[in-house]
Amino acid sequence: MPIFILLLNLCYNKLMCVALLKIKEHGRRAAPPTWRHCLCPYCRFGGNMLLFDTTHIDDYKSYLVNERQAPINTVSSYIRDITQFADYLIADGKSDFINVTEVEVRLYLLRLNESGRSPATISRSIASLKAFYSRLTEVGFVGYNPAAGITATAAPKKPPRILTADEIGRLLEQPDVMEPKGCRDKAMLETLYATGIRVSELIALDKTDVNLDTGLVTCRNGKVRVIPLYEAAVEAISRYLDYARPFMAASEECALFVNTGGGRMSRQGFWKILKGYTEKTSIDEVITPQILRHTFAAHLLENGADLRSLQEMLGHADISSTQVYARAVKQQLKSVYKLAHPRA
Repeated sequence: MPIFILLLNLCYNKLMCVALLKIKEHGRRAAPPTWRHCLCPYCRFGGNMLLFDTTHIDDYKSYLVNERQAPINTVSSYIRDITQFADYLIADGKSDFINVTEVEVRLYLLRLNESGRSPATISRSIASLKAFYSRLTEVGFVGYNPAAGITATAAPKKPPRILTADEIGRLLEQPDVMEPKGCRDKAMLETLYATGIRVSELIALDKTDVNLDTGLVTCRNGKVRVIPLYEAAVEAISRYLDYARPFMAASEECALFVNTGGGRMSRQGFWKILKGYTEKTSIDEVITPQILRHTFAAHLLENGADLRSLQEMLGHADISSTQVYARAVKQQLKSVYKLAHPRA
């Protein structure tokens, strides 16, 4: 009983101190901050004390979505990384992001490394914390960015997997277009290969985002971009809209691609569909939506597309992300040369 009372008093005292700081900082009439659970024994086992202020996480998410217009996946990754860092700070006895030092950030990254996180995950966490604290510095909440001086160890990058023309052809032939589901699946696969959009962008498309007369699709994830469709993709989408979607979609559903329940197709649903067709193609590796995106980019470069146009279609903010495909194409050409040239 004395230990229980001691823990209760500690939590109560800390909560009151944080609350007073918030009143001083924001004013008595300001909206109350949001909080995250304390991880002390009392709070973990039945208590309801909330000690960590997550207001700035919410504000930063709003900033990414509304001002930066960042893609949904980027926002999710950043917020997840920052929330995990908040959990670490809670365990360390902190109540907000103020007075965090570079040493504490480095110790957190060391903890991630010791827990088996990949170099890519740790690099992304560093980028997330840098960007987050840069924003907190900009709005005057903290005096400096404790992650600014931390650089990530370069993780070895694997060249992107690119399907051959034969492999992509076999995949696109798998759906049975005489069935509504197959007709839909054919349209989705053709759209992905025709445009190189992400799966999150594919399932976010509405009927009004596709103009079959002009052969263009408008992608609205972050920055709006307009991407051409080749003739076979236009035909596949047209067939789906005429003969399959009317029997599958709910009456007021605006999504272009729908599931068997009549609602918008989900990421998990599409992955399951793609996995099923991959198994039928006898291709050794699992084909992912990202591989289709890689293949789209590489095939365009192989056939003469310039990097700037490809960057625009892929929606890359930095052309260095697009240059990865140029290097992959060159590497592939070198491999073919070594295999085919008699003196190589």
